[in-house]
Amino acid sequence: MTEIKLYNTKTKTKEVFKPLDPNNVRMYVCGPTVYDRAHIGNARPVVVFDVLYRLLREVYGPDHVTYARNFTDVDDKINAKAEETGRSIRDITDETIGWFLEDMGALGALEPNEAPRATEYIPEMIAMIEELIAKGHAYEAEGHALFDVNSYEHYGALSGRSVDDMIAGARVEVAPYKRNPMDFVLWKPSTGIQPGWDSPWGYGRPGWHIECSAMSRALFGETFDIHGGGLDLQFPHHENEIAQSCACCGEDTFAKVWMHNEMLQVEGKKMSKSLGNFFSVRELMDSQHDGAVIRLLLLSTHYRKPVDWSEKRYSSLRMELFSWELHTIGISPSNVPEEVVSAIKSDINTPEAITILRRLDKEKRYSELLAGMEFLGIPPMKARPALTVDEEISLLIEKLLNARKKARVAKDFKRSDELRDGFAEAGVEIMDTADGVKWELGPNFDPSKLEALK
Repeated sequence: MTEIKLYNTKTKTKEVFKPLDPNNVRMYVCGPTVYDRAHIGNARPVVVFDVLYRLLREVYGPDHVTYARNFTDVDDKINAKAEETGRSIRDITDETIGWFLEDMGALGALEPNEAPRATEYIPEMIAMIEELIAKGHAYEAEGHALFDVNSYEHYGALSGRSVDDMIAGARVEVAPYKRNPMDFVLWKPSTGIQPGWDSPWGYGRPGWHIECSAMSRALFGETFDIHGGGLDLQFPHHENEIAQSCACCGEDTFAKVWMHNEMLQVEGKKMSKSLGNFFSVRELMDSQHDGAVIRLLLLSTHYRKPVDWSEKRYSSLRMELFSWELHTIGISPSNVPEEVVSAIKSDINTPEAITILRRLDKEKRYSELLAGMEFLGIPPMKARPALTVDEEISLLIEKLLNARKKARVAKDFKRSDELRDGFAEAGVEIMDTADGVKWELGPNFDPSKLEALK
């Protein structure tokens, strides 16, 4: 049986995946800050780690895999939107979480087993900060609690940077209460409409980085298998998570495998509002883009390489996926082809898996094609391309052939004979061959008689 191999960002090598407990495989992925619609770049980690989740379920069994993806629902961007709109923070975050789940569901993503909200784990965050202070890794200053990066000798190991390099290359908050410019906030004061909670350091709210450390610890314990997210989170977010978690709980704790997906580009350029190429998943779907095709496009490039969004590429994949769906009408899926599973076991090699699906389609192995599509989480298309007359006829004939097959299996000979005779009257020549059913339009083809068979 092929082993799962995953690229570990922390060790910079592709490693054989060996879960801490095969009966309790645990994966944590950083989720969105919920203040607005998810853009197409936000969708990439969701789709990538959804495929990994499906693989782990396939290998270890659905009951032995737990996938957690958090919602950051306390953040200055949320506060600003509340002040701008006059709406409550909870109202905004509840609505945005609903949008996110709906949009990601349209891309075929399964919902995680756990979806913790930061605001539901404030006591756990406070307790963790207290432990860090007690162990000399954090300190209190002017109503803040801050992590002392100099107290953790391995700081920078994930991103491969020294503290001096980080200071030179990063925009850090220079504050008189910091011992070191790179020290990061664990807790900060709240005023006015800002959400806040009582703590040993005064009324305030958590910093961003402490959230995932506290939530993953509460859900999974101090050590778990996989931590994932976008490459943009590698520094400072994940670097800081490692520092505070390992400083608190021991060097050999926290996530064993770190995985990061590369970013999304639009027509070869970085996506940004200033370039006018920034759009949400919902905007795409509202403009007749299909979630299934969006997912296929995101999977068509290996997750550790930048993926380029282009309308030309989308259109090409749209027609290809449509042809797959035509070929699998009325087909029952086989077991997932081992070659597709093996491609995903090799560091989530989705481009290779898609190449295999193309070959299965070419070889008319349609039940295996359908099983592979389902394994990759490609949902049925909802916005199918407009069909030409020829395509409409092909689709109708495939449906009627499937109806004839079902009638034969059910021993409904009356319906089977009706379809056989109807094809002949309509001028459609049906040939049962060793390679399956083939058909051709004869010289006397009459589409109206074909329509009458429906």
